[in-house]
Amino acid sequence: MTNGAAVYQRLFDVRDSRVVVTGAASGLGFAMAEVLAECGARVTLADVDRERLESSTAALADLGLEARSVVVDVADEASVRALVEDVVAAEGGLDVVFANAGIASRPGFAVEGGQRLDTVDRADWDSVLGVNLNGVLHTLKHASAVMRRQGSGRIVVTSSNAGLRPEPEVCYGYVASKAAVINVVRQAALELAPHGVLVNAICPGPFKGTRIGGGVTEDPTPELEQMWARTVPLRRMADPDELKGLVLLLASPASSFMTGAAYLVDGGTLVLAGGA
Repeated sequence: MTNGAAVYQRLFDVRDSRVVVTGAASGLGFAMAEVLAECGARVTLADVDRERLESSTAALADLGLEARSVVVDVADEASVRALVEDVVAAEGGLDVVFANAGIASRPGFAVEGGQRLDTVDRADWDSVLGVNLNGVLHTLKHASAVMRRQGSGRIVVTSSNAGLRPEPEVCYGYVASKAAVINVVRQAALELAPHGVLVNAICPGPFKGTRIGGGVTEDPTPELEQMWARTVPLRRMADPDELKGLVLLLASPASSFMTGAAYLVDGGTLVLAGGA
């Protein structure tokens, strides 16, 4: 091994790291779990969708990767507490958590039939914030309690470029929650820094293969892809694999002086909108 290769391996070494990814059954969460497992981490996939979770975990295990699963509803604090307790009991600790679980129940007003202000339903609003904001708080709360005791850890929250700018393609609850979690990340980063715990956010732009907007981006139509592409300077939607580099960075020793930040992976969308 050359010296350069050895340095690279040391910087990005996540082997045997004890990792949890919420919302891991599909989309960005599965990409996160996959790259970390491929790089030698011991990954627990967590999701509310039992059937998809079992299938995704089995897919990793079939490749000989370290992968286990726990069904969890992040909107339910007791469920998150049980997840963390399960992982600590099984793995002896917790090194990295990706608080990725999130929903957007409906498209926004820019999409035909999407949510307008006069059609915002309170139950729908509460449901989205219950997962995207309350779920993040629950995950931060219980993961950080373990990491404080250890004196180390990394927590990465999935926000969105919609947390940094208006995005009329998604619903009101989504943009509200994704903006809120960025400030929660910043505050948690300040509190936890003296304990050796790093807290950051990832802000993806439009990605294919996700279930955001009621599932319309999971397998988008050509028309929908074109709509999203017009909002991106690179003129296309992203593939979940394009998030893997940042995921590995934030989980690895290479990010040892990075905390309290929100990292964009949006093809230049925020620049186009005049927000950066």
